[in-house]
Amino acid sequence: MNTILRKSILGVAGLAFAGGVFAGPIAGHVDAAHAATAGKPVAVASVQGEQSTISLNDEQTANAKAIIAATKKAGLPERAAVISIATSLQESKLENLGHLGDKNDHDSLGLFQQRPSSGWGTPEQITDPEYSTLAFLKGLKQVDGWQDMPLTKAAQTVQVSAYPDAYAQWEKQATDLVNQHWNS
Repeated sequence: MNTILRKSILGVAGLAFAGGVFAGPIAGHVDAAHAATAGKPVAVASVQGEQSTISLNDEQTANAKAIIAATKKAGLPERAAVISIATSLQESKLENLGHLGDKNDHDSLGLFQQRPSSGWGTPEQITDPEYSTLAFLKGLKQVDGWQDMPLTKAAQTVQVSAYPDAYAQWEKQATDLVNQHWNS
């Protein structure tokens, strides 16, 4: 009985997920300028699946703040910072990773695990938090409708990861970080 109930619940969750992916976000996108002026938290388009969270040290918090600063410099709204931070949480846990030797995925470096061989920049550039964030955001701006699509789809379109659904698990923590640091 327990197995049947679990399969039924998972089936319904799968349908709900598929509906969100194909029909768009469940909750409407809140205009970022309105959210900022109203002093309300950044809206989450639609948190998908179970959420993960990690405790951040000072370096990771500084990197989250650097992503937010670069997003502001690019003139993009809080939603872009949420997508960027969630992507970095998945790719590096907000750590500015250098070459990891045999543990490295190809030649991936930095907060977003960008690859010099794929044209993201030099190793020095993509290990600079501002540069790597601006490079990610440049890719994000080229995704039609990124503001209104599920975070994981927007991030995957830029990153082209072997684990496309993994970004979704960080949306709540990324949103919380943006809400905490956007106006500080």
